[in-house]
Formats: sequence, structure tokens, C-alpha cells
Amino acid sequence: MFLHALGHFHPPNLLTNAFLEELGLETSDAWILERVGIRSRHTVLPLDYLRQTRNRDVRAAQEAALYSNAQTGAHAARLALTRAGLKPSDIGLVVAGGCSPDECIPAESNRVAQELGIDAPAVDLQSACSSFCTQLHFLTGMRPERLPEYVLVVNMDNSTRVVDYADRSSAVLWGDGSSAAVLSPLVPGRWRITETRLAGDPSGADKVRVPRIGHFTQHGAEVQKFAIRRAGETFLDLRADYLARHPDQGPGDVTFIGHQANLRMLEAVQRRCEVPESRHFFNVHVRGNTGAAGAPGVLSEHWDDPGLGDALVLSVVGSGLTWAGALLERTRAAP
Repeated sequence: MFLHALGHFHPPNLLTNAFLEELGLETSDAWILERVGIRSRHTVLPLDYLRQTRNRDVRAAQEAALYSNAQTGAHAARLALTRAGLKPSDIGLVVAGGCSPDECIPAESNRVAQELGIDAPAVDLQSACSSFCTQLHFLTGMRPERLPEYVLVVNMDNSTRVVDYADRSSAVLWGDGSSAAVLSPLVPGRWRITETRLAGDPSGADKVRVPRIGHFTQHGAEVQKFAIRRAGETFLDLRADYLARHPDQGPGDVTFIGHQANLRMLEAVQRRCEVPESRHFFNVHVRGNTGAAGAPGVLSEHWDDPGLGDALVLSVVGSGLTWAGALLERTRAAP
């Protein structure tokens, strides 16, 4: 499976640490940076709405949002299609998933296809924050002849709509963002997805939750330990696979892009796996936790950056509990 292009989108409204202080969260820029390393986040919500309500009613947030999930996903998809030199009519399948869908039905993918004018099958496949690598795992496992020439994968996570802004432990983390990827099982592209991993522990299903009508909750300390352990294991496993096939390469030649939950968690994984600073790419410090859009969003923001090297591992975790990863190798024809 080839990756032809990625796109990303973040809504313009910013939730800075100073804004969270203004809400009366009994926090500070220093406290937030020390614990999670996040300076700012984006939101689809009006700032005045948050000042007035602290988002006490998630149903009101759905109505107040300035963008729907489909609209933010379509913004990311248009960038990906432009980078790939393709039109919406070239897409033969749309796959989507994330943490906080707008509706139970139709599938979010159908709404994105509708927004873009794509006439093709559209299905959702989601495992919360680990959705992107989960989607890659299933798509790369399918017989190429059963897939269309081009597939669009969209992850839109506008989870500030389900955050309680009277709860500083959640409010400091989440930001809104969307990513989109153009894949092909047949046509060579800039990157090739050579290996994927998917694993889970459903006994931890209650550790991270967003109820149908209610706020995001998690068992923070437990989830962070789980995320550090599983993200590290997944990265090391996929890096070892790459090095076994490329004995001329060393551990420092593989780039790490992890789930953008918080910077301190990512730094812990980086230390455990002995990833050089130059091989650790992230955006959580200025984007916040953008859920399933986090890791692909980082890659999209660095799409033309030669510093990514020739091999990278996406290693992500999510509610479920689920963890997944993908090894991408630059193709010879890549610019």
C-alpha cells in the first residue's frame, strides 16, 4: 500500500494556556507546561461560548460549533488531494474514524464524501485515537484487486465539544484537528506502508470514555502508563523489523511519530526507545491532543521535510484499549 499524500486542518480559534487561566481553572502556564507540555490548542467552538458556559452541556456545543466534523475533514482532504494531484472523482473508497462523531448514522465517511462530492462507497473504521493506524492495518491486509485505485482515509477529531471546561485535567489536553490520507494499493507513491501492527486489551474499555451524551473522562495516570509502554513496544517492534531488512541502517535512522496525547508522554517514549531528538517529530505542544488526527497530522505538517529520513514509525494508542502502528518507507521515486 502506497501513501501518496497527507493533508491536515486545524480550526482558527485558539485555546491558549492564558485563556484557560481566564476561565478560572486554577491552573497556570507553568503548571500546564510542566505536566503536559502544551502551550495552545485549536477549537471549533466560539471562545465566547466557552467563557459563558464552560461547555457544561455537550448538546449545546454541537449546535455552537463553527464547523462540523465533515467540514473539517473535507478541508484536510482537499489539501491531501491537491498534494496528490488528484480530484475527488478519482477516489473510489472513503474510510473515516475518530473519537467523537457528529451522528450515530450516517457514517462520518458518508458526510465527508457528501461534502467533497465523492460518488463512492464510504465506511467508518475507528478505534478512537489509534484509528489511523488501525485503518492502515486493515487496508494493507486486503487483497489489492478488491480495492479501488485510490482510497481516501479521513480522521476528524473535534473533541473540544465533549470536554468539561471546569475540569482542568481534561481541558488542558484536547485540541481539534483533522487529517486525510490518499492511499493506493497499485499506484506507487512517495511512501510505502510495509508493516503494520494492531493489538488491544478490551478489559480496559472503561479507562477512556466519551458517552453518547456526556463529557470525556479517563483514568489519567493508568492510561499514561499504558500509553508509554504500548507505544514504546510498538515502535521498537516495527523499528526492529525495518533494521532486520536493512542491515546498513542503524536505530537512529528511524523516525518516531507517536500519538499526540501530551508532550511528556512522548518524551518518555523517546527516552525509553533511545530515539534521537532529530528523529522525534511532534506538534502536540501547539495543537494539543487531536485524537486520531494527531500522528498523521504531524506527518502532514512535515510532508516536504527531508529530515523525516527514509523510514518512520507511527505508533499510536487509544480507547478500547487499543494500540497500533505502521512502518513507512520512502520509495525510490520519492522526491
